[in-house]
Amino acid sequence: MIYKSIKYNSKIKLPKEFKDKRGIIKNLINFNFGSCVLINSNKNSIRANHYHKKHWHFIYILEGELKYYYRKVGSNKKPLMKKFFTDDLFFTPPMYEHALLFTKRTNFITLGKASRTKQSYENDLVRVNLI
Repeated sequence: MIYKSIKYNSKIKLPKEFKDKRGIIKNLINFNFGSCVLINSNKNSIRANHYHKKHWHFIYILEGELKYYYRKVGSNKKPLMKKFFTDDLFFTPPMYEHALLFTKRTNFITLGKASRTKQSYENDLVRVNLI
């Protein structure tokens, strides 16, 4: 399981970019994954408020910022919160409740373990009221 070696809820350090006269190449994820989704979110909107039973995902912020709330499934504790900004990459493993509150208009990419077809996504998802 690829995600076992990734520190959860922390910004992931990206490898050094490759630059030449044509521009820049930045490697974000360098292993197999099942979906890549571009999402645009308006300021003060909330997304997620769920957890995944088996799936995991990375989020890479192209532009904007958000507050990321999270806690382990079954916890009665208040959710923890971290802020992420443009060019940040972070990870959500299975069995962690999570919610995103967008403090600015934000564009981000989600890179997930599995297909993002409605059936596959919904079968693995459990909705919660984290925030």
